[in-house]
Amino acid sequence: MAVRPAGPARSCLLALVLCCGWGALATVAPKSGAGCPSRCLCFRTTVRCMHLLLEAVPAVAPQTSILDLRFNRIREIQPGAFRKLRNLNTLLLNNNRIKSIPSGAFQDLENLKYLYLYKNEIQSVDRQAFTGLASLEQLYLHFNQIETLDPESFQHLPKLERLFLHNNRITHLVPGTFDHLESMKRLRLDSNALRCDCAILWLAELLRTYAQSGHAQAAATCEHPRHVQGRSVATITPEELDCERPRITSEPQDADVTSGNTVFFTCRAEGNPKPEIIWLRNNNELSMKTDSRLNLLDDGTLMIQNTQETDQGIYQCMAKNVAGQVKTQEVTLRYFGSPARPTFVIQPQNTEVLVGESVTLECSATGHPPPQITWTKGDRTPLPEDPRVSITPSGGLYIQNVLQADSGEYTCFASNSAESIQATALIIVQALPQFTVTPADKAVIEGQTVDFQCEAKGYPQPVIAWTKGGSRLSVDGRHLVLSSGTLRVSAVALHDQGQYECQAVNIIGSQRAVAHLTVQPRVTPVFASIPSDVTVEVGTSVQLPCSSQGEPEPAITWNKDGVQVTESGKFHISPEGFLTIHDVGTADAGRYECVARNTIGQASVSMVLGVSVPDVSRNGDPFVATSIVEAIATVDRAINSTRTHLFDSRPRSPNDLLALFRYPRDPYTVGQARAGEIFERTLQLIQEHVRHGLMVDLNGTSYHYNDLVSPQYLSLIANLSGCTAHRRVTNCSDVCFHRRFRTHDGTCNNLQRPMWGASLTAFERLLKAVYENGFNTPRGVDPGRLYHGHVLPMPRLVSTSLIGTDTVTPDPQFTHMLMQWGQFLDHDLDSTVVALSQARFSDGQHCSSVCSSDPPCFPVAVPPNDPRARSGARCMFFVRSSPVCGSGMTSLLMNSVYPREQINQLTSYIDASNVYGSSEHEARAVRDLASQRGLLRQGVVQRSGKPLLPFATGPPTECMRDENESPIPCFLAGDHRANEQLGLTSLHTLWFREHNRVATELLALNPHWDGDTIYHEARKVVGAQMQHITYQHWLPKVLGEVGMKALGEYRGYDPGVNAGIVNAFATAAFRFGHTLINPVLYRLDENFEPIAQGHVPLHKAFFSPFRIVNEGGIDPLLRGLFGVAGKMRVPSQLLNTELTERLFSMAHTVALDLAAINIQRGRDHGIPPYHEYRVYCNLSSAHTFEDLKNEIKNPEIREKLRRLYGSPLNIDLFPALMVEDLVPGSRLGPTLMCLLSTQFKRLRDGDRLWYENPGVFSPAQLTQIKQTSLARILCDNADNITRVQRDVFRVAEFPHGYGSCDEIPRVDLRVWQDCCEDCRTRGQFNAFSHHFRGRRSLGFSYQEDEPVGEAGPGGTPSIGKHRKHPGNATAPSREHPQMPGTNDFKDFVQEMQKTITDLREQIKRLELRLSSTDCADADGGPHANGTKWRRDACSVCECRDGQVTCFVEACPPADCPAPVRARGACCPVCPRDGPGRKP
Repeated sequence: MAVRPAGPARSCLLALVLCCGWGALATVAPKSGAGCPSRCLCFRTTVRCMHLLLEAVPAVAPQTSILDLRFNRIREIQPGAFRKLRNLNTLLLNNNRIKSIPSGAFQDLENLKYLYLYKNEIQSVDRQAFTGLASLEQLYLHFNQIETLDPESFQHLPKLERLFLHNNRITHLVPGTFDHLESMKRLRLDSNALRCDCAILWLAELLRTYAQSGHAQAAATCEHPRHVQGRSVATITPEELDCERPRITSEPQDADVTSGNTVFFTCRAEGNPKPEIIWLRNNNELSMKTDSRLNLLDDGTLMIQNTQETDQGIYQCMAKNVAGQVKTQEVTLRYFGSPARPTFVIQPQNTEVLVGESVTLECSATGHPPPQITWTKGDRTPLPEDPRVSITPSGGLYIQNVLQADSGEYTCFASNSAESIQATALIIVQALPQFTVTPADKAVIEGQTVDFQCEAKGYPQPVIAWTKGGSRLSVDGRHLVLSSGTLRVSAVALHDQGQYECQAVNIIGSQRAVAHLTVQPRVTPVFASIPSDVTVEVGTSVQLPCSSQGEPEPAITWNKDGVQVTESGKFHISPEGFLTIHDVGTADAGRYECVARNTIGQASVSMVLGVSVPDVSRNGDPFVATSIVEAIATVDRAINSTRTHLFDSRPRSPNDLLALFRYPRDPYTVGQARAGEIFERTLQLIQEHVRHGLMVDLNGTSYHYNDLVSPQYLSLIANLSGCTAHRRVTNCSDVCFHRRFRTHDGTCNNLQRPMWGASLTAFERLLKAVYENGFNTPRGVDPGRLYHGHVLPMPRLVSTSLIGTDTVTPDPQFTHMLMQWGQFLDHDLDSTVVALSQARFSDGQHCSSVCSSDPPCFPVAVPPNDPRARSGARCMFFVRSSPVCGSGMTSLLMNSVYPREQINQLTSYIDASNVYGSSEHEARAVRDLASQRGLLRQGVVQRSGKPLLPFATGPPTECMRDENESPIPCFLAGDHRANEQLGLTSLHTLWFREHNRVATELLALNPHWDGDTIYHEARKVVGAQMQHITYQHWLPKVLGEVGMKALGEYRGYDPGVNAGIVNAFATAAFRFGHTLINPVLYRLDENFEPIAQGHVPLHKAFFSPFRIVNEGGIDPLLRGLFGVAGKMRVPSQLLNTELTERLFSMAHTVALDLAAINIQRGRDHGIPPYHEYRVYCNLSSAHTFEDLKNEIKNPEIREKLRRLYGSPLNIDLFPALMVEDLVPGSRLGPTLMCLLSTQFKRLRDGDRLWYENPGVFSPAQLTQIKQTSLARILCDNADNITRVQRDVFRVAEFPHGYGSCDEIPRVDLRVWQDCCEDCRTRGQFNAFSHHFRGRRSLGFSYQEDEPVGEAGPGGTPSIGKHRKHPGNATAPSREHPQMPGTNDFKDFVQEMQKTITDLREQIKRLELRLSSTDCADADGGPHANGTKWRRDACSVCECRDGQVTCFVEACPPADCPAPVRARGACCPVCPRDGPGRKP
């Protein structure tokens, strides 16, 4: 059976994390201890025993609060099975084989709130089955085989709010079955076999009562008879069922008896259905069960045998059916006999009376001697001496001129010498309405919504009615009276002005209160002051005036060159709207726009700010030479120390694991990051030299940085640091390539702006960065600085107070693959380059050993009362991201201060860069260049015949942190994070296989294509498949209908859209996936049962490729992704504590906190606060925490935010996005939806090679691409997955919801086949002569390009190495153009001959390769068919029919504590005479 949840408490999700994107994650194995059953998972007070084939309820500890026994084989529940579990809150027994619920099954569960019994085989429920469950709120019994229910089954559940009985076999329900469920909010009886006859009218009335009250929802449908089949029971009426009200045909007569007689009271009645006969004595129903002397005969006659004195009284017969009831006349049974104790003839009844009227409570009794009647009030206090109160001769209590104080309980006593009896009744005095809340006058602006509150009390409860000027309210849908009595007027119009009257009315009378509404007309913003063009000197400050008037009062924002300006150390916007710019630099020059907005409209005015730069020497100029030398030495020393620490030994702490995991491996990336760090360090050293003379503070705001160094010296620093050398010059002249294929680094996608979306470029910004000093120091770096009157909270404190949780709610709709695809996609979009050094530049101390924010260290402080502080930890490891040369401190390259920007190491486009790499260096590392078949390198071939990823080479990595546990190195893929956790590694393996599958099929269809053509065509198909899955299958589930509307339909490529990744998206928004993480990674076999090795706790799934090699491959992991429900996003259940308390935990070390790291990274990147993005996304401004209630409805969360941040203007973006309530139908809050839809719209519309853009694929090819599904990818590339649901993102029931892989549509690659008479020159991009390519228009080239004198190997340029040849165009002639002559024709002929010769050689090589069965290893060495060779100590490779297959030796565990590995050996062994060998 598939492992999937059907209830809110399911906990079977994979957890995964990414520190930069979807983070790096960890968990801790459940601790075993007293009370934890064998093979179960126990964590604190939670016990989970799923999929264990249990047949009985196991014994657990008394403190257990959650007991999860789903998916077992329990057949019965023994009484007392849960004895002493008084702390149990949630009990999950669904998906077992329980057949009945006996009496006392849930004894002692007095605090149980949630009970799940659905999907069993329950046929009967004992009437006492749920006795004792006084706290039960939710009971799920659906999908069973229940046919009947005892009406007393649910009598003992006073707090039950939800009862699900749908999908059973119930045909009839006894009246009163649900009468005692006073707290009921939702009742489901649909999908049963209900027979809708007259006997079910009681249920119809109950359902209508629920609907009218509005407090409860219920569903029940008729199955029989046929003419009402499918109808809601609530719509059934007596008329259509031919029901007849009872009528009396024979009535009883008075009778006199003596002791021991038998008496008959006749009563006959007719009706449809046949009436039920009920006998009353003294207005109380007779019970035939409690007195054997009483018998009700078949015709309705009451027979009393052996009459006694207690039988005397007033008798009455009542005939009752569902259509109504009728009573006979009252008759008297008189008894003559010996003296007897009193018995009531008439008992007092509850009575309602109006103030000022009279009331009588009748009371009479018989007995011998005749009893005396007395009355008391309340707790037996005597009646007050009041002339208004008297006792009637028959014993009744008479009160005239009733007062409100007369309301209460009264007791009648009938006493004689034998005994005293009593009866009680209430006098309910009805009261005139009295206002508790009166409406107040209101003044609003036209178009707004206004509420007039009006509440009243009285008895009966008064009804609130509203009028305007004495007339009824307009029936226009804008006037609504709420249940509380409040009048709400929406979209207020000018004619709504006037007097409104609230009337409180009951049967006693009415009261009236009035309020006046004043409507102010709307006024669009009008500027009171406007800015004008101005030029200022660099280093000064300038104020740009702007203020406006309007109704409502306009809000003012400023834009610079189209990007909204946010409050920071650089910019300040005054309350009236004036913009102040501090320390003006040339980067601040440009067009500024002041925008005034209110709900009516907006107005804008713009001006141009010019900046002049005086040519004067600066104070730091004399120190440039010495500072640059020292900076290079200190930075390189720190970097080398870090590399030695990380790569020459195994990771020793979570800090090392995180640093090693994120450390850049590409040489160009390392060089670019090093240049930026040298430049910043140089300026810091210069500042230190001039500090004493100028009293400047590099991290303050009082010093003008433009006064530090002269521009000519800045250029010198740029050259010596390497910043200038890493300014890339792109060449997009190879149009034959660029119009069909992507570059690996993303350049030349946009031919007008070739660096847009390229790797190793700065993240984009929606809003201006916010740094404490205006350009590079993070908010909060000074712990004492006030923001809006409050200090910023420590990120660790925000994590522990707001984000960390132990609770998991299963997602009822989507599988865990939803989260896993999100992480895989994120690794195709962004990866921030972190500082190369993990040590301080100032003194070389490692950032993990110091707690000061000296570059590049920016540690996460631990609050004093934090549990980690008690163990001595003062901070957690954190280093800043590397700056882009030309931003932050390095922005002085541009003679001005630009805010610090961070580097995206990946291409921004969805181009499968996580499969192929984001640079030529990475692409060559993963390609199989030896085979010339366009394939990616492959590794070990499994028993299934399918290969794994190749292993990475080099020093020991994070995957070999413990040689005894993990002797296998990391896998190699297009993204260096592929080994982060096993679920991610499985997807990387799928897509590497998909490329090779597509490439192999394309080669079979087009044998004339060379290896480069096959590679790029297959890469193009794979990238398009990822785009289609993301936008057609994944995003609709994440964004929902509202978000997809914001995304809009695709309307073609827009070269004006920059597809670059927005900093806030990478640093905060797309990290919402961290809230989808669960602490267990499920592994399921082909029957969707746990594999023999079991599931994997997340902390054991990190960097563990050996588990794929040795423990069943990727199939169990993939089934655990699409066969298990995901974690639901709940604002109060964010990041599991496995991620906030045990991230990358290792023995004797301080674990990391992912939530705190996310918040710290946002401040490191200068991400503006949450409020700024609310305004950007057109949400309301939030000046108080109450203003957040529309997006964050939970008052407890808002209170936590208030205690942490003090002001809503201070809230960090990441935690605020996580606690927003979800937009219905999506998995996102409104601000998060705005940011994601904006980014994904840019990624699509700004991609020239988007798969739907006309011309990228032919119409036939595009049709086939749209057949792509992740289910098909799984079927084609998993080891042996044969059954899967069509949409692997949606939860499906196994086996019914799963289908054969043969039913999943395929992409037909035959439409990629060349149709040509002579295909020998088709697909040979290398065959085009340099002569022809040199004649291309120079409009695609750049002035700095120079012609290339030589081509690649073989004399022809290679498509796979196109950027090695930047000069594809001939230089323009300086002479006047001439007509082509004879020499040109000879050159043409020679070029043609050379081209033909090259083609013939290539054809020969191709034919030789296609016919050869020899192989080449990774180094290009030839090997004959059938030969074997050892690649390294643990790997043996074999050549079979031109295909290289390698096998890795699996090492058995060593039987000693300190094994050693001999030189040249693969596996560690125990020393022969070594100490400590185990017996």
